[in-house]
Amino acid sequence: MDRAVEAAREAVGHPVGTRIVAAMSGGVDSTVTAALLSRAGYDVVGVTLQLYDHGVAIQKKGACCAGQDIHDARMAADSLGIPHYVLDYESRFRDQVMEDFADAYLRGETPVPCIRCNQTVKFRDLLDVARDLGAEAIATGHYVQRNGAGELHRAVDPARDQSYFLFATTRDQLDYLRFPLGGLPKPEVRAIAAELGLTAADKPDSQDICFVPEGRYTTIIDRLRPEGALAGDVVHLDGRVLGRHEGVTRYTVGQRRGLNIAVGDPLFVVRIDAASRQVIVGPREALLTRGLILKEINWLGEGGEITQALGRPVLARVRSTREPVLGNIALIDGEAGILFDSPEEGVAPGQACVLYAPEDPSRVLGGGFIGATRNLV
Repeated sequence: MDRAVEAAREAVGHPVGTRIVAAMSGGVDSTVTAALLSRAGYDVVGVTLQLYDHGVAIQKKGACCAGQDIHDARMAADSLGIPHYVLDYESRFRDQVMEDFADAYLRGETPVPCIRCNQTVKFRDLLDVARDLGAEAIATGHYVQRNGAGELHRAVDPARDQSYFLFATTRDQLDYLRFPLGGLPKPEVRAIAAELGLTAADKPDSQDICFVPEGRYTTIIDRLRPEGALAGDVVHLDGRVLGRHEGVTRYTVGQRRGLNIAVGDPLFVVRIDAASRQVIVGPREALLTRGLILKEINWLGEGGEITQALGRPVLARVRSTREPVLGNIALIDGEAGILFDSPEEGVAPGQACVLYAPEDPSRVLGGGFIGATRNLV
């Protein structure tokens, strides 16, 4: 416990007694974050965001920022003896995250709404509130690290590292954000919660996308963008029409199951042409990608822009569950992107490509969303 409290002081970097806003979702990570800061002697103010509220989600275990979780955050703040505020950000969350999520699928992309939520509602709007409360920093329960130079680094616990989801955090935001759990393994965090008698100690981690009941994302998309369920053709790369589908929003690049076509050899979704409502399929080798173009780039490396780092070697991570691979920053069709040293498989537009430094693999250099790919086939 004492080691964790001291680590929290080091992560915050402000004198004891400074006001710090703790973002509290009701889960064990954010609750322990608030507890450590309080133990460390800071003037802690807990803030919880109400992001959505629909009947199914309120009853869903492992969902954050709704129903029971708001109650849990309030009770945790009360047990810690810190003030607590609940902010109704439901309309902002719908406009900036849920609507964007549905639109991305309608364009044939595979979005990452957790990144968009961090990028907008949490790390932009909440920062304004924290400053209005007179706080010198916001502390969150994310598993990443920020060093003294203001660089973003991966968490010590690789199984919990959330750097992929925070690549869009800007330099200005990093100046204000603190991550006290980045140097701790998750079992130690739960042990601290148990030692402090926090009810969140045994609470399950959040699973799936918070606003998607039972992982069925099409339920949300059909409600927000019903045109995504319009039928179309499943087309082979060679031009053959192999069957029909029930809407482009049902498919993602790399998908094999649920195609409902039988042609002998395994086929995968290699591209989605949303304009013509076509799902294009092909053999596995058609998923191999030699390069990608980035959009909405956030650059945290040397220089002010990614174009100042052309030719720089990077470790590129194209999915949260995939290890980074070597590549180089390059111009592709006049736009900034990544050329891989070896072809990557199943790179999907809409996903994030997060860049790390090969000379220091824990350091996040930034990244962007995948706008387009350049495949081998």
